[in-house]
Amino acid sequence: MVGTAAAGRAGRAGVVLVGIELAVLQQWSGTNVIFNYAEEIYRGAGYDLSGVMFNIVITGVINLVFTLVATAFVDKLGRRALMLWGTAGLAVLHALLGGAFRFGVTGPTVVGLTLGVIGLYAMSLAPVTWVLLSEIFPNKIRGLAMSVAVSSLWIACFLVTFSFPILNQRLGAAGTFWTYAAICFAGFLFIWRCIPETKGKTLEEIEAELTRR
Repeated sequence: MVGTAAAGRAGRAGVVLVGIELAVLQQWSGTNVIFNYAEEIYRGAGYDLSGVMFNIVITGVINLVFTLVATAFVDKLGRRALMLWGTAGLAVLHALLGGAFRFGVTGPTVVGLTLGVIGLYAMSLAPVTWVLLSEIFPNKIRGLAMSVAVSSLWIACFLVTFSFPILNQRLGAAGTFWTYAAICFAGFLFIWRCIPETKGKTLEEIEAELTRR
């Protein structure tokens, strides 16, 4: 009985850790940096003030449109599939963005890549992370676990926002986006290894599979 109880506590602690990692990944994927530092990024891509403002408006439109797309597909394609496609696609796009800045590519190429990042993020990590957090925690620890995961998410949001100017100064735009690409690739491996599909499963089934993984 003692061993079973200890195993149960360890399993629930593991589920909380998975929730924290999902929350941190959503923020450290680097996409919110484009929202928060859009002016700096687009000026680095060669745009003047009017061009920067127009591009910022477009990023907002793309974010809205693809968020609506996500609501239509999250139950059809499944949470895990969208997260895998999202992290893999973001890794590629961030790597291409880094290459664009490294080789001095400016203008529409950079805008197109950033819009691709925002669109992919809006239909994968941005909404689906919240769906997963609402589904993976057992009832016994749901309130506390959600509090811990959401707190971790906002702490990660602060850290990624705070660290971008430092990374940009020390690594340059290319190195910074390559760093985000590496984080997204690590996130892909984490989801592939640790996150089961939760669509259509009970809380007990999800907990059992998470604990097994």
